[in-house]
Amino acid sequence: MAEEREDHLDRFKRLYPEKFISEEALFGRVRRGNSIFIGTACGEPQHLMNAFIRYVENASHAIYGAQILHVWTLGVAPYADEKFRKNFRHNSFFISDSSRSLVNKGLADYTPTFLSEIPDLFRRGIITIDVALVQLSPPDADGLMSLGVSVDIVKSAIEHAKLVVAQVNDRMPRVRGDSLVDIRDIDVVIPYDEPLLEYTPDPPGDITEKIGKYVARIVQDGDTIQVGYGTIPNAILSHLAGKHDLGVHTELLSDGIIDLMKQGVVTNARKTLDRKKTVVSFCMGSRATYEFLHNNPAFEFRPIDYTNSIFVIGRQANMTAINTALEIDLTGQATAESIGELFYSGVGGQADFMRGSALAPGGKSILTLRSTSTDQSRSRIVPSLSTGASATLIRGDLHYVVTEYGTAYLHGKNIRERAMSLIAIAHPRFRPWLIEQARSRGLIYHDQAFIPGEAGEYPEWLETYRSTRTGLQLFLRPVKISDEDLIKGFLYRLSDKSIYTRYFVNMLHMPHDIHDILQRYVVLDFSKEMLILAIVERQGMEEVAGFGQYIIEADTHTAKAAFLVGDDWQNRGVGTVLLEYLTEIAKKEGLLGFSAMVLKENTPMLRLFERMNFQTRKELEYGVYNLTMGFYKREH
Repeated sequence: MAEEREDHLDRFKRLYPEKFISEEALFGRVRRGNSIFIGTACGEPQHLMNAFIRYVENASHAIYGAQILHVWTLGVAPYADEKFRKNFRHNSFFISDSSRSLVNKGLADYTPTFLSEIPDLFRRGIITIDVALVQLSPPDADGLMSLGVSVDIVKSAIEHAKLVVAQVNDRMPRVRGDSLVDIRDIDVVIPYDEPLLEYTPDPPGDITEKIGKYVARIVQDGDTIQVGYGTIPNAILSHLAGKHDLGVHTELLSDGIIDLMKQGVVTNARKTLDRKKTVVSFCMGSRATYEFLHNNPAFEFRPIDYTNSIFVIGRQANMTAINTALEIDLTGQATAESIGELFYSGVGGQADFMRGSALAPGGKSILTLRSTSTDQSRSRIVPSLSTGASATLIRGDLHYVVTEYGTAYLHGKNIRERAMSLIAIAHPRFRPWLIEQARSRGLIYHDQAFIPGEAGEYPEWLETYRSTRTGLQLFLRPVKISDEDLIKGFLYRLSDKSIYTRYFVNMLHMPHDIHDILQRYVVLDFSKEMLILAIVERQGMEEVAGFGQYIIEADTHTAKAAFLVGDDWQNRGVGTVLLEYLTEIAKKEGLLGFSAMVLKENTPMLRLFERMNFQTRKELEYGVYNLTMGFYKREH
């Protein structure tokens, strides 16, 4: 590539010598008060920026009051240093580590806007650009250069800047899509080869691995995904390795997506738009990823107003947006850009993708976050957003919320259901506080019960998948405190016969009160009782096919057991799977057997117990069998 670049550059240098001037002459054309745009993240022209800073240091009176425009500063940002206060004022569309302190001190600016809208701000002249400092690949024979890893808003900046300066770097990959810039449209060319900036997120830990596992359950074969950046997205991508025919339509391309493409997981074969293409706007990754991109026809790099357009995203069937947040309240409002009054990141493209995916046929929006701050001193699930926090996502934007403690589905749920679902995936230490706050604010029932401490913690390790003898796939999991409405719907769908067979009475009403049925089913001390739901999953939704429960009798170290299967799911092996799994759990707890009361005419349940080969004793009294079933044979 180097020889080819040299040949083409030499030819264009002879054709357009005025474009190939010295750096000192170039920066002499920058005026006081100019608005200076810099290429994004890993596409930042490091040599140009360093040379510019050296120029300012040596000629400190040459430039005053300039504005530096940037989406995201990944590298060192010397222009954000306080010593350059008189020379530059940094204005960022997304706050990074290098600019956060200055923004919060009032020494730099943050412009909150959707990334998708920035090109239009340039077009309409609301934000003007005097100088654009960008980085491009070497030209081809026709003089066309690629924006490489950073197309996003850079293409629009080039089109609207008064002076365009390009660092031509042999290390910049030539990418497919809408990424080409004609050398004739560049005012100054500075050839300089150097390694591109690379981005490596912190390695996943236990918490992020758990979040990744939960998200992987929601993503289905054939979905088109958008994933943000950072440790959590990295963990999520690693857990998608078992999926098939995923598509990608995203603003940011990372190493994790490249890994999935190399594994054959991402094929883009089922996309509605841009089929067979991974569509992205910019890339933050490793050198190996940049080499993989070079002239690779599997990719389409497009400007941000295409990738992030909610109208484009909304046309992509099964679009699944996966993003992270800093805090979410019990009603479903979330912030991804501030911690209270502290500006932390930015609006970015998150809202574009979350709203667009919600509009897409079969689309899903998934928000992930750790349940607490890094030091575990503060819950990230809160009664209301912290004072000064920005609601990046409103209540209608979210379908799923995922923490290391599970998944809450919010779409279509009322405030009470949302609050209970979010409390169920909060850190156990903060759940009593959240229950108390939610009660006092009228978000949940005033008499909502709760089991504090370890005994009330959801036993996530008991979740499992099993198949019935008829091939029905079931997700078996313990009941959650947020399952009250799910169980209520299941019970109200039962026939009168099924209700009488289970409860020995005819019940028309399933009350919430703790002394009645519903709360007794969901508010459990798991050290004393267990209730397992048999769930049928349909397009990310859960339907209860049946449940089994036991309550420990401490005197005999056995448990009272009961089972209930929905009318639509009977004779399909649901009861057998539930009994087998509940027995497995009971044995691991050291229990010696079950007892049960079964109506004489309830022959299906009697046969179910008989098939388990328990050591059974039956006593018939008033039409009801009292069963005592030992797990183990007694020695005589």
